[in-house]
Amino acid sequence: MALTSPESKIWWNERIGRAELVWITIAFLWGVFMFSMMVWWHLEGNQNLSNEVYRIAPTKFEEKTEAFTEKYTVREEAGMPVAKPEPGAEVYMLSRLWEWWPILELKKGQTYRLHLSSMDWQHGFSLQPVNINIQVHPGLEHVVTLTPTQTGEFSVVCNEFCGVGHHTMVGRIHVVE
Repeated sequence: MALTSPESKIWWNERIGRAELVWITIAFLWGVFMFSMMVWWHLEGNQNLSNEVYRIAPTKFEEKTEAFTEKYTVREEAGMPVAKPEPGAEVYMLSRLWEWWPILELKKGQTYRLHLSSMDWQHGFSLQPVNINIQVHPGLEHVVTLTPTQTGEFSVVCNEFCGVGHHTMVGRIHVVE
């Protein structure tokens, strides 16, 4: 409700006041600036992942992941294989109730194409403490190009509720020199 009533019932025909016109112009220019910054930040700011997504049968993705794991397994940790692919390799990790499989060991400064998919439900791939977040769906293969920049152990946490064992769904990625 306005403080004063318009002079005419057809208010949209009244002239816009100078102060109002200034604020409309400022708001419009700010909107254009913010939109431009979003586009620039996506392209130059290394903020958003540019990833690829393909349709794939969950059983086919499981076969690819098992072949990858068999080829690159170097040891086991807590009963789970640790796969150490060569730099530049296609790397596979699958999610299923309630695990990320296998554990990965990657080299710092090397680029990998990480393939992700789910065998059963929607899961969330959250790489901590780097804060990479992707929704992982069954029937879709997500491919993310990543280059680890620091060594250490990184946790892969499911951040989409997937059932009673959701709180135990934590995977690992080791980054070594």
